[in-house]
Amino acid sequence: MTGFLGEFEATVDAKGRFLLPAGFKKQLAEGDGEKFVINRGFEKCLSLYPLSSWKPIAEKVNALNDFDPKVRQFKRYFLNGATMVEPDSAGRLLLPPTLKEYAGLQKDIVLVPAGNKMEIWDSAKYKEFFDSFSPESFSDLASMVMGSVS
Repeated sequence: MTGFLGEFEATVDAKGRFLLPAGFKKQLAEGDGEKFVINRGFEKCLSLYPLSSWKPIAEKVNALNDFDPKVRQFKRYFLNGATMVEPDSAGRLLLPPTLKEYAGLQKDIVLVPAGNKMEIWDSAKYKEFFDSFSPESFSDLASMVMGSVS
């Protein structure tokens, strides 16, 4: 798989659950829709990994040198709150309350592609993020990040 595509809107119910969008589920490999890991994202969003995508990342993180204080700090922050979740019989995922609070998720959310995972953003914060980013800024960033890729 080369990564996920598309932006998907969803609604969080009063119990903190949201329905996995059909367009996202169609992109999952067979068996990948059964278990996920939700974790803090690098910005104020959440990362939703199919378990098969999470496992190699967890292995890499767990292989880091615990004798290095920066590694321990990274592990604590990165793994803090990581939670395995499974869709209920209606296809909904429950957002852990601490992670929901971290990302400031309210009622309306958006799931967006981020390679082998999806990011879960509060809709208003996601719009704010893109409204603050000009096409010129994106062009400069693309040149910086992709300019040396052959």
